[in-house]
Amino acid sequence: MARTNESSNSLHTHRRRCRKRVRRTRWPLTLFCMCFILSAAVWALHAAKAVSVPMSPLDPSEQLEEPEIPEVPKAPEVPEPPEMPEIDPPAPDPLPEDPGTISPDDWQLLLVNRWNPIPDGYSSELTQLKQGHAVDARAYQDLQEMMDACRAAGLDPKICSSYRTQAKQQELYENKIQRLMDEGYSYERAVEEAGTVVAVPGTSEHQTGLALDIVDASYQHLDEAQEDTQVQQWLMEHSWEYGFVLRYPNGKSETTGIIYEPWHYRYVGREAAREMTELGLCLEEYVDWLSAQ
Repeated sequence: MARTNESSNSLHTHRRRCRKRVRRTRWPLTLFCMCFILSAAVWALHAAKAVSVPMSPLDPSEQLEEPEIPEVPKAPEVPEPPEMPEIDPPAPDPLPEDPGTISPDDWQLLLVNRWNPIPDGYSSELTQLKQGHAVDARAYQDLQEMMDACRAAGLDPKICSSYRTQAKQQELYENKIQRLMDEGYSYERAVEEAGTVVAVPGTSEHQTGLALDIVDASYQHLDEAQEDTQVQQWLMEHSWEYGFVLRYPNGKSETTGIIYEPWHYRYVGREAAREMTELGLCLEEYVDWLSAQ
């Protein structure tokens, strides 16, 4: 029993010692924890202030200085020029009477008649037409436009004669002489008369490729009644627009040497055709007019 009490006392003594030891170590640990928590709170407060407070502007020494822009010197004032006295412009030179672009030596104004035969060695490039006809290639485009315009007006023009060779012209000339002789003309009288209707070979415009006989398809007779057809009425009014003229007009036979032929058209070029029409001149008169300028 006594031994049991001693054991009990020894156990209590040991417990007291343990409690004292725990109490001696608790305060330093508690103090350390409180210091750690306080330090953390101070650090957190300082960080929050650093975030919420706006940044201060740069110090003057840290700010970038704006470069000074030098002033651009003003341009020197230019004195106004003195007023010039008013001078009347010189009067323009008078226009020449002739157009200055047309010469009697131009190929399209080649004068061929009984007094002016075709030059020796004369030749031209031909463009072939329908039904065996041909025309000087330089006149073809204007001829085509004229025929197209006439047809567009509801008419029916027909080319019945165009370029002729020397042999063909000789044949036509001799046939005309023979017909006149058959009618009772003497040879001399037949030759003279034939030359006013069919040009003597070598003096026919048909041999140049610049002349054509155009008739109305509804009346294909080469006589003065041809002028009353609608085709001839149209051609006499509009052919000059395409560079063609009625080569042997009425009332000009003494000048041309050929009777009135209201079917024979000659290419002279658009400008010459316009002037000839305005002046009322046949080719012989027009060439003389140009030469006199």
